[in-house]
Amino acid sequence: MGGTVETDIDPRSLIGRKAFDSAGHKIGTVDEVYLDDATGVPEWAAVRTGLFSRDAFVPLEPSALVDNTLRVPFERSLIKDAPDFGVGRHLSPEQELQLYHHYGLELPPAAPPEHPAALSDRDAERDFGHVAGQDD
Repeated sequence: MGGTVETDIDPRSLIGRKAFDSAGHKIGTVDEVYLDDATGVPEWAAVRTGLFSRDAFVPLEPSALVDNTLRVPFERSLIKDAPDFGVGRHLSPEQELQLYHHYGLELPPAAPPEHPAALSDRDAERDFGHVAGQDD
């Protein structure tokens, strides 16, 4: 039973799952899941690699859940070379852009604002990456 990581999956259910690269090699265990601030959609997972207890950020799209594991469609070397921002903290827009560039992914479209005239310059910036289950 596989499939892309969809919005209807509880991000907390990903925590503790084993993660594997495109060749089927174990990367590590999902440590945290990060949600897009604007949409609440699970966007990134921090995978504890075991290498110096480092976490590597991996994109949840286009990753897939296969047999209760997270399958990340990138090579282990690329994953382990991903920028390390530490876990448990909010990902800034700049950090998230670094991750998109690292994986060669296209940026998702920004969510349309509800009241465009009421937005300040700060609100107009894309706000990404809070930790699932973390109170704001």
